[in-house]
Amino acid sequence: MLLQRRLALIGALVLGVVTAGTTAFMLVEGWPFLDALYMTAITVSTVGFQEVHPLSTGGRLVAMALILGGTGTLAYGLTVVTAFIVEGELRNVLGKRRMEKALAQLNRHIIVCGAGESGRHVVEELLKTHTACLVIEKNLAECKHLKRFGSIPVIEGDATDGETLAQARVGAARGLITTLPSDKDNLFVILTARELNPALRIVSRANQADSHQKLQKAGADAVVSANQIGGLRMASEMIRPQVVSFLDGMLRGPQRGLRFEQAEVTAGSPVIGRTLADLDLHNRVGLVIIAKRRGPERDYLYNPKASSRLEAGDVLIVCGEPPQVEALRDVLDKG
Repeated sequence: MLLQRRLALIGALVLGVVTAGTTAFMLVEGWPFLDALYMTAITVSTVGFQEVHPLSTGGRLVAMALILGGTGTLAYGLTVVTAFIVEGELRNVLGKRRMEKALAQLNRHIIVCGAGESGRHVVEELLKTHTACLVIEKNLAECKHLKRFGSIPVIEGDATDGETLAQARVGAARGLITTLPSDKDNLFVILTARELNPALRIVSRANQADSHQKLQKAGADAVVSANQIGGLRMASEMIRPQVVSFLDGMLRGPQRGLRFEQAEVTAGSPVIGRTLADLDLHNRVGLVIIAKRRGPERDYLYNPKASSRLEAGDVLIVCGEPPQVEALRDVLDKG
């Protein structure tokens, strides 16, 4: 828009100079319109052709005014256009280099396919929880909406294309979330991503009820139906409004960063065999332990006792802010 305004201004200035010069030659010298226009054109452009007719003193003053005003206007227009071209190319080059550098540094990140309404909410939550991520979106207009999140890496391309996923370093990623509006496209993304990284955790959006099983069979670890979630939310608003209000305040409050998170006790961790009382997590990191799960096939142990011992593969479900969760994981890794 800025370039269009400046170009319109330059066009108006040139037209004004030509109109003023043509009118002045017609009035001062008494020339016909075509002769006056021709004299104005060769004067403004400084090409140096022979004068149409000998100039009087008044005509020479008009010519000098045209030379000063016309050449100044043309020089200004050329400068503006050149600056936009050079700066635009420079921004493109620098932007491409910054993107390549950011992509090269990504590891164990989350790839978000689609920057629509759902995708933007996903990105916002990932950034709030300090989770490295990038976005793939083929619609440039949708990409512009992501600018409010800062310098998040965005690849303008088709997420169903293997080359685009490779550019997003899907092999080094730990997860992929596809929020495309078409279940068919989500299916292709899942198939392609699963082939490129079999260990990838994939979460897909389902737009149609009958797509849930198809997306899971294609390789999605979890499938989320926006309609189902929306229905549950409306029912909850009706029968348990205070609980919904509490969770909304926790997740969306301007000064809140509380989240329900998980932390796993990995094999070889120095905390294996120790009790929750030994670790004193509440005082050390300020977290509330909600539940503990022993292995992926076991039931959750809610509100575990202080005497509960930790084993390899245990997963702690906690409530706290992102820095507290990181501190907990550091404790589980280092003791």
